[in-house]
Amino acid sequence: MADDTSTQATAVWPIAKFYFQVQWDSQVMCFQEVSGLDVETQDIDYRAGAPSNDSSPTFSAIKMPGLKKQSNVTMKKGLFKLDNRFWDWFNQIKLNTTKRLPITISLLDEAGGTTMVWTLSHAWPTKITATNLDSDGNEVAIESIEIAHEGISMDTP
Repeated sequence: MADDTSTQATAVWPIAKFYFQVQWDSQVMCFQEVSGLDVETQDIDYRAGAPSNDSSPTFSAIKMPGLKKQSNVTMKKGLFKLDNRFWDWFNQIKLNTTKRLPITISLLDEAGGTTMVWTLSHAWPTKITATNLDSDGNEVAIESIEIAHEGISMDTP
């Protein structure tokens, strides 16, 4: 008998990526796009100096995990009149000191419930890109901010 999918679990389908929210310190902000939520471990080539029973018979190096490295996170949003939050935060950078904030990015399901949460610890702005100006265009003005952070964690509530 063929499966009519009436009893199919909701966990079978992938989560859509277009419904998300960003909590910036204590306020929720709307963004068009968030990218750079990645982490990697650098690999180290290692070869023992003296032959032993554990060393490779082919005299080649082995790979070992090294330091973790996170990318900067880029967020893009529409430009609104009198909304200077990016610039206000960026202008607080003074001689190696700045206000560092926790930033939480939540992927939501169709009902608005949280499915996955990425948290950036001690985040601060490294770059702001204002919109490009084009007299022939008819697009919405988009600004972006690049965020450096001291670590990213992912949780599934």
